[in-house]
Formats: sequence, C-alpha cells, structure tokens
Amino acid sequence: MEAARTNFRVQQKVTIVAVLLFIVKIVAWKLTASVAILTDAMESTVNVIAGFISLYSLFVAAKPRDSDHPYGHGKAEFVSAAVEGSLISVAGLIIIYEAIDNLIHPHVIRQLDLGIILISVTALVNYLTGRYCIRIGERNNSLALVASGKHLISDTWSTLGIVIGLMLLFAFNWTWLDSAVAILFALLIIFTGYSIIRKSLAGIMDEADTELLEKLVAYLQAKRRDNWIDLHNVRFIKYGSILHMDCHLTVPWYLNVHEAHKEVEALSQEVRSAFGESVETFVHSDGCLEFSCSICMKKNCTERQSEFVRQIEWTTDNIASNNKHRI
Repeated sequence: MEAARTNFRVQQKVTIVAVLLFIVKIVAWKLTASVAILTDAMESTVNVIAGFISLYSLFVAAKPRDSDHPYGHGKAEFVSAAVEGSLISVAGLIIIYEAIDNLIHPHVIRQLDLGIILISVTALVNYLTGRYCIRIGERNNSLALVASGKHLISDTWSTLGIVIGLMLLFAFNWTWLDSAVAILFALLIIFTGYSIIRKSLAGIMDEADTELLEKLVAYLQAKRRDNWIDLHNVRFIKYGSILHMDCHLTVPWYLNVHEAHKEVEALSQEVRSAFGESVETFVHSDGCLEFSCSICMKKNCTERQSEFVRQIEWTTDNIASNNKHRI
C-alpha cells in the first residue's frame, strides 16, 4: 500500500508540472503565432488530461482490497494507460494534420527567439519529469506512472524536433522545415501511444509477462535449495503495483507441516527480495513421489527409492506446466 500511495503523490506532482508547462507553451504561441508551437501546446493538453486520468486511476488503485475486489483495484492503472495511449496517438494525428496545413498555408512568425527559449525550457522540464516518473513507476511496478513518464519523454522529443525546426527557420527562413520535423516526430508519438495501449491491454487480459517470468526463473534457479525438488504450475499476474505469484513447490514427502511451511516461506522471501515487498505469493506444497528421486539432489535421504540422475533446469516453459517434472 505504501508503494501505491507513493505512486499517487508522484502523479500529483506530474499533473501540476503538466499544467504549468501547458501555460508556458500557450504564452509562447501567443508571442510568436507559430503553428508549430501551437501544435506542441495542443499535445500538452493531452498531458494535462492524461495526468488527471492517471491521478484518478492511481487513487483508485491505492484503495485497499474489499469483498468486491479481492485482488485490489490495481487494474484501474491498465485502463488509465489505455486511455492515455489512445490520447497520445490522437495527438500525433492532430500534429500531422496541423503540420500539413501549415505547409499549405504558411503563417507569419514573430519573436521566434523568445519562443525557442520558452519551448526549450519546457522540453528540459518534461524530460526530467518523465525520467523521474519512469524510475518510480518501474520500482513500484506502476504501469500508469511508466506510461506517464514515456508520454512526457515522447513530448520532449517532439518539442525538440519543433525547436530544431524553429531554429533552422530562424537562421535560414526555411518555412517548410518546422512542419516536416513536426510530422516526423508525430509518427514517433503515435508509435509510443500504440506501445502503451498494447501493454495496457496485455495487463487487462492477464497476458504472461515473458521478461518478468524469465527474471523470476533465472533468480530461483540460482537460489535453488535441496528441498526444492520441483517447481511447476507457476503463474505471475500484475495488478497495478502488486505482483501475484501462484505455484506448486515439490518438497520431500516426509516433511511435517511446519517444515514444509518453512520451505514455502523461504521461496516466498526469495521472490520478495528480488521483486519487492509488494509481491503476494500463493504456494501449494506437494510431496515428492518415487519418480522424483532421479531429479532430487538431496543428499543422505533415507527415503530415496532410486539414484539421482540429473537436475532438471527450470525454464519459463517447464515451470508453467501443470505436470511434475520427471526424466
């Protein structure tokens, strides 16, 4: 819950910054009458709207679980990210439209040097805020914060593209260049929006996170204990800042309930140490069977029925299977 509250506070700051930067861009547009700067300001309206949407989603995600939502409210972040990704893509299309219109009907620009300075400052602030957002979001497993951060950074690149176009326009009077650069970076914005939508839909549909699962498998393989004979039926699901892990752990059949529970707790603690305290684990312990002896490395086992042959290395494929491993 502390991670969720931190995410909410960070998004509050991001939303305030978005509003302030939007005001600066509107001032720059009024001073210069540059359609490129107006385009950047229009894209910033998406930042403001998306900021408030993310803020609300993080407020919902921070709510404690209840009888209607036993896994918490974390999936609100996925919905928020999907909306934000859609808005980013729409903003990219609007920028392309405005840039083409500017090519056909060029606008007279004034006080361009002042406009370049103001817009450059917003680009720097956007980038720093975006990096901060992504760092906290990745640490707390918050898709909403990561999406906000990527949005701000994509806004930085589009702003820099506009600044470059305006600087060349200021130096050489190439009136077509700011529109051309705006179109190029609008395509980048659209791609970023698509990536965010794709990831949010994957979360809503509980799609397996292959990268996350590979990290888990490699870590547990390195930390493997003799009493962890087998691991299978592993599921990793993300709900906002919370990770849920379900699995079956095979331990020696003769361990009593307390001893088996110690092995389960040891496995859970290893996962939390690698992925943070916001991980919830549900581990079912199985007793080993006769065919398990050939893959069991436990030494001096008085109940061994056959010799150890080899250890089966855990992979993303075989730990997801619902079958106990055997040779």
